[in-house]
Amino acid sequence: MISINFGSRTPVYQQLYDDVVRLASLGILKSNTKLPPVRVLATELGINPNTVQKAYKMLESDGYIYSTVGRGSFVSEKLGQNEAEKIEAKKKLKESASDAYKKGVTKEEIISIVDSAINGGNGND
Repeated sequence: MISINFGSRTPVYQQLYDDVVRLASLGILKSNTKLPPVRVLATELGINPNTVQKAYKMLESDGYIYSTVGRGSFVSEKLGQNEAEKIEAKKKLKESASDAYKKGVTKEEIISIVDSAINGGNGND
């Protein structure tokens, strides 16, 4: 379910954070779903428990999960289907814009394409 790419430049804790958001956006993790305990997930993924704890703390501080003493961590209502899809869409848009910019598309062209897409046009192919 949750996977880590050890060859990625993205830190492991960020990959874990992003995966929880992605799984929620796909409807796999629903509100109030119990997340695996820190030590169990760390063992399954072959990573340090502190890394899992860091990702869980980030998710909790952003309001995407909540923890209860003695019961564990759960997906919050905030990370419902619509909110998770919005987060995933923003992430994809940011990655696409960054990739286009690195390949020579100007900021103005990117803005024009996005503006055209929002207004129902085709953009500047």
